[in-house]
Amino acid sequence: MKVTAHHGKIQDKPPSFYASFNCIISGLDNVEARRWLNATVCGLVELDDDGDPDPSTIVPIVDGGTEGFSGQARVILPRITSCFECSLDAFPPQKSFPLCTVAETPRLPEHCIAYAFTLQWPREFPDRKLDTDSPTDMKWVYEQALIRAEKFNISGVTYMLTMGVVKNIIPAVASTNAIVAAACVNETVKLLTFCSQTLNTYMMYMGATGVYSHTFVYERKEDCPVCTSTVRKMTVTKNTTLNELMQRLRDGDLRLKSPSVVAAGSGTLYMQKPPSLEKATRHNLDRALSALIEDGEELTVTDPIFPNLNLSLSICFEQ
Repeated sequence: MKVTAHHGKIQDKPPSFYASFNCIISGLDNVEARRWLNATVCGLVELDDDGDPDPSTIVPIVDGGTEGFSGQARVILPRITSCFECSLDAFPPQKSFPLCTVAETPRLPEHCIAYAFTLQWPREFPDRKLDTDSPTDMKWVYEQALIRAEKFNISGVTYMLTMGVVKNIIPAVASTNAIVAAACVNETVKLLTFCSQTLNTYMMYMGATGVYSHTFVYERKEDCPVCTSTVRKMTVTKNTTLNELMQRLRDGDLRLKSPSVVAAGSGTLYMQKPPSLEKATRHNLDRALSALIEDGEELTVTDPIFPNLNLSLSICFEQ
């Protein structure tokens, strides 16, 4: 077996790189990267005139992940089975702390750590970004968090907790990793050799109080923005601004990152990049949607989280 290593971000590789594989085993450590890979591979699938996927363009994904004594393995056949985006609701947004609590009334050791790296570091080092992989930088954050914790009589600040809060680290358990890795390899062998029926579609493992595993089917989401071509309908008031719509796209079930919006009849409403186009369309953010588009007009939304895919929205105004 020949193994070729590639060092860098998965986003730096073109779609043709992922299209060259017969199967992709994903062991990514965060939801955003998983969403990106899922959208990229789903975007590779070509559809015929009837809307059915061309099997020769499908690159299966075997996704595995662990968290302490729990783990999961999953088989995704893009445009055939449910994709990662279909089950995004199962992943709660990353825990955050209110800034006012962090700055004024800390109650937990996590608040003290968050204060040190979100507020104190920029004041002390305005020209340098915190390097979370630097022991020196992390030691500074830990020491400052400890000082603040003592000031508010809060105990529990440790170096390991500091690493966990700053980098959102969850301890890895070797046995869990081995079990999930074996499950992923097993499914990959089945996909490549057709020696047996593949997992349909999700396997969860729990080893905290024994050994337990369970399989179940994640159903496709009818309005999934990645693996379906459905036009989503969104109802807003006539006074809703474009900026409020953008916030809704970021905070709602779509969880977009940096959306850009183009209207079918009105043209470009807002573009995140390049800077010149962002500046030229920025004035639209505070305008009411009713002044920018017609009732029922279709918007095309693009976002870095969905590479090579467009989301279609039909905007309806409340009567």
